[in-house]
Amino acid sequence: MINFNIPPFVGKEFDYMREAIENRKICGDGAFSKRCGEWMEQRFNAKKVLLTTSGSTALDMAAILCGLKPGDEVILPSFTFSSTANSFVLAGANLVFVDIRPDTMNIDETKIEAAITEKTRVICPVHYAGVACEMDTIMSIAKKYNLLVVEDAAQAVMSTYKGKACGTIGDFGCYSFHETKNYSMGEGGAIVINNGIFIEKAEILREKGTNRAQFFRGQVAKYNWVDFGDSYLQSDLNAAYLWAQLEIADKINNNRLATWNTYYKAFKVLKDKGMIELPVIPEGCVHNAHMFYIKCKDLETRQAYIKFMKENDILCVFHYVPLHSAPAGKKFGRFFGKDEHTTYDSDRLVRLPMYYNINKDDLQKVINKTMEFFKK
Repeated sequence: MINFNIPPFVGKEFDYMREAIENRKICGDGAFSKRCGEWMEQRFNAKKVLLTTSGSTALDMAAILCGLKPGDEVILPSFTFSSTANSFVLAGANLVFVDIRPDTMNIDETKIEAAITEKTRVICPVHYAGVACEMDTIMSIAKKYNLLVVEDAAQAVMSTYKGKACGTIGDFGCYSFHETKNYSMGEGGAIVINNGIFIEKAEILREKGTNRAQFFRGQVAKYNWVDFGDSYLQSDLNAAYLWAQLEIADKINNNRLATWNTYYKAFKVLKDKGMIELPVIPEGCVHNAHMFYIKCKDLETRQAYIKFMKENDILCVFHYVPLHSAPAGKKFGRFFGKDEHTTYDSDRLVRLPMYYNINKDDLQKVINKTMEFFKK
């Protein structure tokens, strides 16, 4: 069976995890945690990066730091993972879903302003498949209405928008290092804090409500419980696993891009014949090859394609069921405007096997069987 995903492994993970154990420091904010955070701060020109236990808890932190209160509203796409919505529900907010763009599957920036009410506090764009949303427009709207912006950049580590790293444009950015992501620590994430006024509060929130981070920097004589907090620190064992990959981040990125480009070149003939649609990368966006997907003509074709590929030992999968159609989506939110593309395009989308160092013969088999299916 050709798997849909295989977590990245580059060879040094065991060595670094052993080093963390020998350092007698395997809890949060050890040497490897600091290396990973500092690497991202320097590479992405970010003010502050803090590792978290998951991309979901990075979003939880961002939602809490936004100071949301019951009845406040957050604008977000419905075509996203439940974590995006859960974090704002946890903070007490109501969800306002808007339609997506069919070219990138990202939130349609032209639909955001009309959805704003006196209760709106946050816009949460999701950089789907590592392709950036139209952030200039989104940031302009946020400034006009004095709103905060939380970038769900879970899939967009190493992606950029007009030269800026995804996750560093809004007030907060949230990364995921889940085993399905380009860089992995099994379960893990990071919050990027781009608005300096939130850094100290974020450190306290992440450290169970204490000013422990200030204590270790020598800023206070002893640390104390100073505000509400929780435990969002990632184990240094996980950070050690991630560090092995960040050391060769460009190599991993280039390898994935080569696979993505191979798929695109092979399937362009199907696109030109109008049989499928391929991903679109807008001008000014540099993506990270997080995934490769095709869009079939309709749901029936997609399901037949998935079935055919599985019969040939190739695992291809669909993606999100739109949140506004889910039981929790109906309970905690509402869809603003017309659902023109969200449901229609999500029904047609299917993701192909994509991971670091995919076997070339396996890659060719995916291509050959896809061509065989559509020729029929």
